[in-house]
Amino acid sequence: MSDETPQGSRAASTRALEERHDETPQGSASGAASTRALEEREQQDYIMFDKFRDECGVFGIFGHPEAANLTYLGLYALQHRGQESAGIATADGEKMRLSRAMGHVADAFDEQALETLPGHIAIGHTRYSTAGESRLQNAQPILIDCAHGQIAIAHNGNLVNARELRDRLVRDGSIFQTSSDTEVVLHLYARSREHSVEDALVESIGQVSGAFSFVLLTKDRLIAARDPHGFRPLALGRLDDAYIVCSETCALDLIGATYVRDVEPGELLVISDGGLRSLKPFPPAQLSHCVFEHVYFARPDSYVFGKSVNEVRTELGRILASESPVDADVVSPIPDSGVCAATGFAEASGIPMQMGLIRNHYIGRTFIQPQQAIRHFSVRIKLNPVRSVLEGKRVVLVDDSLVRGTTSRKIVKMVRAAGAKEVHVRISCPPTISPCFYGVDTPSRSELIAATQQLDEIREFIEADSLAYLSLDGLLRAVKPDGRSYCTSCYTGVYPVAFPRDEQAYLQLALKAVE
Repeated sequence: MSDETPQGSRAASTRALEERHDETPQGSASGAASTRALEEREQQDYIMFDKFRDECGVFGIFGHPEAANLTYLGLYALQHRGQESAGIATADGEKMRLSRAMGHVADAFDEQALETLPGHIAIGHTRYSTAGESRLQNAQPILIDCAHGQIAIAHNGNLVNARELRDRLVRDGSIFQTSSDTEVVLHLYARSREHSVEDALVESIGQVSGAFSFVLLTKDRLIAARDPHGFRPLALGRLDDAYIVCSETCALDLIGATYVRDVEPGELLVISDGGLRSLKPFPPAQLSHCVFEHVYFARPDSYVFGKSVNEVRTELGRILASESPVDADVVSPIPDSGVCAATGFAEASGIPMQMGLIRNHYIGRTFIQPQQAIRHFSVRIKLNPVRSVLEGKRVVLVDDSLVRGTTSRKIVKMVRAAGAKEVHVRISCPPTISPCFYGVDTPSRSELIAATQQLDEIREFIEADSLAYLSLDGLLRAVKPDGRSYCTSCYTGVYPVAFPRDEQAYLQLALKAVE
C-alpha cells in the first residue's frame, strides 16, 4: 500500500543520483564526499531509527459476534507493521460500517468507537507513513459503494503498475479520493462487467502487478487474496467456527485462534455462510517471499512463510559468528530488533551476551521532529548505555541491518563514551544496496551507505573497530531449504517483478514519502 503524491525535491534529488549511480567511482574522493553527505544527513535523523519500515498490517475475521473487538486485538498485535493510522470495517449481512483514525490502534479505538461497529465480519488495517504530512484520507480500509454493492479493502504491499492504471482510469472518468495505489483496485472492480463479486475481483486484481496481500469485505463475505509471487505474508486461522486471515501469526495467538496454513501465493479465498472456498485464478509465478520479513519486519513470536521468525534470526546470528568471528568480552544487541541475532552470535561464539543498551519504549510522535535545541540528544532518547556492562570491555554490537549508517555511528559513539575499550559491529543481513518496490519504505539508493561506500569506508564512518555483514549465502542458508524462493532485491538489485521505467512514476510508487 503506497502513496502516489509527487515528492518534490526528494524525488528530484533521488532521480539525479539514480541516473549517475553507476558512474560513481568507489575511490577515496567519492568516499570523502559521501561521508560529508552522510554527516549532513545525520543532522536530519532526529529520533527516527535508521530502519526500513513495512507499510501495513492486515486482519480479517468471519463468523464471530465480536468481530470488531477481535479485529481491534488483532491490529494491536500487528501494531509494529504500521503506527500512523488504523481502521476497521464491519458487516452484519445487511449493512457495512467503517471507522478510521490517526495514531496507534489503542488511540484510534476505544470501547465507544468499537460499539459503533456491529457485525460478525470485519477487516482491519494498520498503516505506516514515515515522512511528510499524513492524512486520514489515506487511511484504510477503503470503503466504496458501486454497482456490485459495497466493498471495503485493506492492503499490505505495493502495486508497481498502479500509476499506469490510475492514469488510464482518470482518462476514462474515474475520480480518485486518495493517493493510495490500493484505490486503483476498487476502481477496476467498480468498472468490471462481470456479474459476480468473485469474478469482478478476479478480473480487477488480475490487472495489477507487484506485491499484495489483500483482505476485502462485502456485506456477507470475507475475501483474501495474495499475489502469485507471495511477497508479503498472509496467514489463515480458526477460532471455534470463525475464520481469520492476518499478516502474522502473532495476531492469531493474541485472540486464542489456531493457525491453519498460509494463504498460498496466487490464491483467492472466499469465506461466507457456506464456508471457505479456495480459488487459484492467477497465473503462477516465481516465489519471491520478502526475506526482510525474517530479518526485521515480523515479530519474533510469529511464524512467517512457514518458519519461526525467532529461530531464523537466531540462526542468522550463529552463521554471522562463524563467518565473522571477533575476540571480545561481551555481545550486546541493539534492542529490540538485534536481540535474536545477538543470542545466536553469543551462542556460536561463546562470548557472553548482556544488555549493554536499554531501549525506552515510550517515545511518541511528539519526539519525531524535536526542536533544534534537543536534536543532539537524538538516539539517546531511545537508547541508554549500561556502563557496568560496557566499561573496559571489548564489545560486539549486533544489529539486524545498517541502512544509512547515521544511527549506528551515534550508537558506537555512545558505547565508547560509556567506557568500552573496543566496539565491533556485526550486522545479521547483507549490505543493502537497492531500494524496495514491493511494499517497503526504503530510502533512495543515494541514502543507502553500502551502495556508495566500501566496507572499510563504512567502518570508518560509524567509527567502529571492525564491521562485518552476514553474507547473502549465509542469509539464504538460514531460511533453508527453500532459500531460492525469497526476494533479495534489496541486496542484489535484481527485481523479480519489473516496475515502470519512467523515473518519476516508479519513485512515486516506491518511496512513499509525502502525502
